[in-house]
Formats: sequence, C-alpha cells, structure tokens
Amino acid sequence: MSLEYNGANIVLAKNLRKNATPQEKHLWYDFLSGYEVRFQRQKPIGEYIADFYCHKARLVIELDGSQHYHESIEKKDELRTEYLKSCGLTVLRFTNRQIDDTFREVCEHIDMIVKSSIKTCGKRSGKTLPQSPSVTAPSGREPEGNTAFLSEKGGTAQP
Repeated sequence: MSLEYNGANIVLAKNLRKNATPQEKHLWYDFLSGYEVRFQRQKPIGEYIADFYCHKARLVIELDGSQHYHESIEKKDELRTEYLKSCGLTVLRFTNRQIDDTFREVCEHIDMIVKSSIKTCGKRSGKTLPQSPSVTAPSGREPEGNTAFLSEKGGTAQP
C-alpha cells in the first residue's frame, strides 16, 4: 500500500536531505543506511516529511532538536504523529541529545521495533550496532536526560 503525499514536498525533502542535521547524518550514515531493511530519508507522507521511513516495518523515526520544545511546535508534532498513526504507521521520536549521548541504545531500540514489526530472516547486511564510547552503563539502566521514546500507542518505552 502506497502512502499519499503532497508533490510540492519533493523539492523540500531533497533540500532537507542535503542539509541534514549532524544527528540525522549520524543516524543515517552510521546505522540506517546499511540496515537490513530499507529506510528512506526525508520521506514525504501526506502533508508532512518524515525524517526517516521504513515501508516494510511501517515505521517513521523523527529526530527532535530543541525547537521542538516550544508549545506551538509540540502541538504541531502531536498533530503530525496523530496523522501518521492514522495511516497505520508506528512513530518513534528521539531527541538530538539521545542521538548524541545514547546512540547505541537508540539503534537497539529501533532494531527491536523493526524486528517486532516484521519477521526478518537471513543475515544483516554487514552493518552492526555501533559502539559508542559514551555508553558505558550496564543494560537496563536508564540513560540521563529526556529519554522517553514514543511507542505506537503513544505510551513510552525505554531502550
């Protein structure tokens, strides 16, 4: 099933890909670009442009910088999330700080969500989960800061 999109957003999406944030580049080049299931960057969906999209897992990943913590932007993000969920998509939101400080946990969480959404067989494409020197806590410990991930049902899940 193909998702509808506003054709006018194609040019904007191309510009967003060319001018990606450091965190978007990190997640893309160091994990998603070589992931076993295909992801797309800056994918137009409806009137929106998703930071990352995986058709096979029906998954959208959004990275939020500090501008997303203003009330008016938070409301727009809520509307975007509701629209994407109405299209049958799962939406994960991560802060830029999470990408910077807990990159491995973010990747593990994405991997877990993708694999729970689809049953994959075979070997990974050679891309392994990245090692992050900033991640030294034993498994199960909550990373510092705002680390809640939005789950499909709007609740939170920790990596």
